Amino acid sequence: MQPRSDQRAGLAYGVAAYTMWGLLPLYWHLLDAASPSEILAHRMAWSLPVAVVILAVLRRWAWVGPLLRQPRKLALVLVCAVFISTNWFLYIWAVNAGHVLEASLGYFINPLVSIAFGVLVLRERLRPLQWTAVGVGALAVVVMTVAYGKVPWIALGLALSFATYGLAKKGIKLDGIEGFSAETAMQFLPALGYLIFLGARGESSFTTGGVGQALLLSACGVATAVPLICFGASAMRLPLTVIGMLQYLAPSFQFLLGLTVFHEEMPPERWAGFALVWAALAVLTYDALRTARRARGELAEAAARAGEAAARAGEAAAACALQTAVAPAEPEAPGVKP
Repeated sequence: MQPRSDQRAGLAYGVAAYTMWGLLPLYWHLLDAASPSEILAHRMAWSLPVAVVILAVLRRWAWVGPLLRQPRKLALVLVCAVFISTNWFLYIWAVNAGHVLEASLGYFINPLVSIAFGVLVLRERLRPLQWTAVGVGALAVVVMTVAYGKVPWIALGLALSFATYGLAKKGIKLDGIEGFSAETAMQFLPALGYLIFLGARGESSFTTGGVGQALLLSACGVATAVPLICFGASAMRLPLTVIGMLQYLAPSFQFLLGLTVFHEEMPPERWAGFALVWAALAVLTYDALRTARRARGELAEAAARAGEAAARAGEAAAACALQTAVAPAEPEAPGVKP
């Protein structure tokens, strides 16, 4: 059991991480003078120096050598880098193209897509309520397709790319900062090459957009790393069920920004689609909490049974020792001397 102070700190870190992720549309909107591809390249390029500084401070280099000797893990790191880059680009483009609400929908349905991947790829078995949540989520996509007049490809693209990223990370088994560092190392050279290409063509807003634009672009690495560090600190201190509920903070903030700051349209049929997604997530959260509660109860019962068995074994051993201590000595056999 984590100390209460540790849990409070974990909750604070978790809220900070998901709040920062939820408010990122404001940051990307400040950079809309640059193209989404240039913003992405700066995010990728500046993330590596930040990662190196963090690793140097923490003195966490021991994982690098073993990783370099495992081609399969390196390939998975490359897959992760490709899919998280795709996710970042689509998200930045969606924000600056006025699709914040649909982007938030993508992160709302991401848990449902991850569950579907678990069934299709990992052959996991779903509980009845999980099947219900997935079914309601699928219905929501149909409703949103009618609402938008087309398949909500931005939301689906974000959900699929992030779910694939999470699936690939299962095979790497690196923690937050180590995985982040390995992925940004893969991203760095392509990003740097693209930025040099833009500069040579005179199309780089880093050099033509003024000091403020240059500072904002170079801070992309910090904006990427800080929420991840907070998330890592939170994940070490909180149960997965709490982390699972906190993850809805980010798309909730994005949704509110889309409505109140970017003033995107929300006709009734879109409200209906979002309502179905929220209903699916409510069912999913209820099932997760109920399963966790049941697991804790079963663990407590098992511990109690083990304690009772140990107590009975101790009592039996004590009784046996006492009986041995008070038993009379056996008479010596005739003619036998010590």
